Amino acid sequence: MLKRYKWTWILLVVIVIGAGYLVYNAMGFGKEKLPVISQVGNFSFENVDGKTVSLDDTKGKVRLFYFFYTSCPDVCPVTTFMLSQTQKQLVKDGTFGKDAEFVSISFDPKVDTREKIKEFGDKFNVDYNGWYFLRGEDQQIRDLAEKSFKIAIMGDNKDNFSHANIIALVDRNNQVRKLYNANNTDEVTAESLAKDVENLAKE
Repeated sequence: MLKRYKWTWILLVVIVIGAGYLVYNAMGFGKEKLPVISQVGNFSFENVDGKTVSLDDTKGKVRLFYFFYTSCPDVCPVTTFMLSQTQKQLVKDGTFGKDAEFVSISFDPKVDTREKIKEFGDKFNVDYNGWYFLRGEDQQIRDLAEKSFKIAIMGDNKDNFSHANIIALVDRNNQVRKLYNANNTDEVTAESLAKDVENLAKE
């Protein structure tokens, strides 16, 4: 019987092995894990809805952190647009708001009122159910950026601000796992960000 159905059995074995391989990859097994770069320090800032948001309020989800200011003439709007495209992809697969959130933090609290920040976010069709837009005390924001994300923010107004255009990938346990140079648009795309978020959510 084995001889008679030899090729059938061989085909079945190949199918089973192939299916197992697909499941193995889909579950993220065998992939090299991203290293832990640093731990995100605690914070407590004001959201656009007037509520206070702390680190604990976002814990348990994979997050993308980004520091910006609304009057930024170049990189901040472009990078926020890319994040909005990442949001679209994560909404499609059901990850956004459930397993993943975004946290954008303004480092120009003197100018960036809640109303101004919301106006900025609205331009990019932000889903505020899974995307925090925060503001807070100037020095606390700079300390958080530098100590937790290795991002230096210099200057004191829109005419002399200087900052690294970095997006940070943070895991469910508040650990920074990857820093992206958002200016490198050849490698950092909405697709690559969404894929990394999805993979980290499976860990």
